[in-house]
Amino acid sequence: MAQEIEHILTRQVPQPERLEFWNRIASETFCGLTVDSERDTFDAEMWRWSLGDLTMIRPRSPNAVVQRNARLARSGGDRVMLHFQHAGSCLHAQADKVLHLRAGDSILTDSNEDYRVDLSSDNDMLVVEMPRLAVIERMPNLQEVLSSYRISGETPSSRVLHDFILSLWRQGDQSNADPVWAQGITDVFYNLLAMALTDRNVHVQSDARLINRLKALVKAQLCDPELRTSKLAEELGVSIRTVQNAFATIGETPSAYILNQRLQMAADRLVAAPHLSVTSVAYESGFNDCSYFTRCFKQKYGVSPTSYRAAH
Repeated sequence: MAQEIEHILTRQVPQPERLEFWNRIASETFCGLTVDSERDTFDAEMWRWSLGDLTMIRPRSPNAVVQRNARLARSGGDRVMLHFQHAGSCLHAQADKVLHLRAGDSILTDSNEDYRVDLSSDNDMLVVEMPRLAVIERMPNLQEVLSSYRISGETPSSRVLHDFILSLWRQGDQSNADPVWAQGITDVFYNLLAMALTDRNVHVQSDARLINRLKALVKAQLCDPELRTSKLAEELGVSIRTVQNAFATIGETPSAYILNQRLQMAADRLVAAPHLSVTSVAYESGFNDCSYFTRCFKQKYGVSPTSYRAAH
């Protein structure tokens, strides 16, 4: 019979002690895990349960930085983790790869490597830790996909996997369930995960083609100050969400990519065309506000456009 899932809340703890309490819970659940956030306003909750060889949590928290120390994590065995972004968003960093996960997206993470997750406010995740061997049996090329790409929430198999994990949460804690039944359910989970990873490979190829088209379009229209995410979507006949998802595969937002490309163009023009004024360079690079251009340039290069030109 299913038992009630363990529900842990920080609001039962005095405010000054909440973050320390939450770190104890985090490291107790997954070895090597630490959480950093605003101590004076921290408030979070977590549901924690298990089924067969799966350990599952559903944490909700405000802005926070979650990190895992691989050296300590190894004490928990050779396992992998599925981070499913149920609501909110996060930046997931591992092995020099930074990915932006939005609601519905997920990523399979290697527990034997350090990782960091920057959580947005009102974050709601579904996290499943599992033995690596159980996944390798269904995905022999597992190492190639670990932390490499997000699994888009737009693929059918990803949505089914998401719904299945939520159904496990609704069923309650099954740690004392009949072993045969538990094995059958975990087999379903692993098969759905393998399907989501396979769909992801197809989606990644599609994303790669789309991001190349988007980059070419940005390059061709960089001087147009009206170039925005909506215009990119309109030009290619896709939704704004599709454009955002494509750029997320390279760890960027469309607006950030456009801005960086404009700043790079401006930096090149400052050196290559010394006869042009800074204002002219700004306008030629797609900026329609010279003050904004100067602020962005200084933030990226550490010096003003005039100083940059003088140094080069």
